[in-house]
Amino acid sequence: MNFILSTAIIVTTLTSLFLVVRYRNVAIEGSVPVPLITFMAILFTSGLDVGLIMFPLVDFESFAADPEYAFANPLALEFGFWGFLVWGFYFLTTFYFCVVEPKLKLFEIPVIKLANNFCIIGTCAFTGYLFLHYLPDYVAGISDALRFGGVALVVLLAVLSSTHLRFVKALSLSSTALFFLLIAGAFLASDMGFVGLGKSLAGLGDYFGQIHRFVLPLNDYHAFYLFWWFAWSIMIGQFVSRFVGGLTAWQLLLALLIVPSIPIALWFAVLYGYFTQGLNVTGGLSWAMIAVGVLFVVNSLDSLTRLYTQNIGLTVERLGIGRYVALNWFILFALVLSFQFTPFKIEWVGLVVIGIYAAVYALVYRHRAQLRA
Repeated sequence: MNFILSTAIIVTTLTSLFLVVRYRNVAIEGSVPVPLITFMAILFTSGLDVGLIMFPLVDFESFAADPEYAFANPLALEFGFWGFLVWGFYFLTTFYFCVVEPKLKLFEIPVIKLANNFCIIGTCAFTGYLFLHYLPDYVAGISDALRFGGVALVVLLAVLSSTHLRFVKALSLSSTALFFLLIAGAFLASDMGFVGLGKSLAGLGDYFGQIHRFVLPLNDYHAFYLFWWFAWSIMIGQFVSRFVGGLTAWQLLLALLIVPSIPIALWFAVLYGYFTQGLNVTGGLSWAMIAVGVLFVVNSLDSLTRLYTQNIGLTVERLGIGRYVALNWFILFALVLSFQFTPFKIEWVGLVVIGIYAAVYALVYRHRAQLRA
């Protein structure tokens, strides 16, 4: 599996480099262009999920204890799994859906359309599963009834939010603002001060100094993250491409690499301060993390629910709001439970996505004359 993953990463990375050089000054605009700040908020909240909030402290401990990761500090490693380079996945797919798909309509081919929507729904469910799985780490003693009931409610809120695009936009902006408030609150509660924050941020030098190590999977755990990014890549590009507001190719790539990485770096640096000082995340901060985590789950699910329902025609206009909400809630919550109670893995979804990439590459090559025209 890792050989397939590595090959896919090399091919897509080289393709992105070719596109940004060959078409660097081509303006890219979606069907519903929005201001840059709104576009980045939609991208940030749609392209991330609760793992950003809940994984770092667990990962820091694992990275610090495992000699395999000794080449960099835990902060740099976590940033390498979540920040900067991996956002390049979204450049290729956003470019494709803005420039190529309107001409070739390859994602209207039934088999590709079916596989793509399977991946969208499966990845939506994985987001809900992560929240279900990690909730006991932040709410000690929570009963299974409350845990499953809470996730069912979150899925319901996401489906309700997906009923209108203005809800998706408003929630993306508010979630981004609340995430920055969470960073500020955690920073003030830590007493690390700006000097301590600066020292933490300086640790990111280990990432940029050894960025080549993060291109291909370091081990199976890193491969899990990269499969996860692949699983997200097509559907996020398909969703956010409609909101691009006329950026050139090189501007889009830089925006994708840099802008989302800034809040990620700040958040991880603050949490790394907690880790190095041996501080526990408890009380109000823990509840704030849960609240923002819930918003991230809702944001991810509502964006992608809106995407797959439009792709397969299960829209509010066709079904009516009552049947729309009931059907999509049932589909997503059933799949959340499938991750919990079956061997179903996100890596399998990532493999299907890589297969879609392979099919699209072959079809684009076949239709290359049409594209030139």
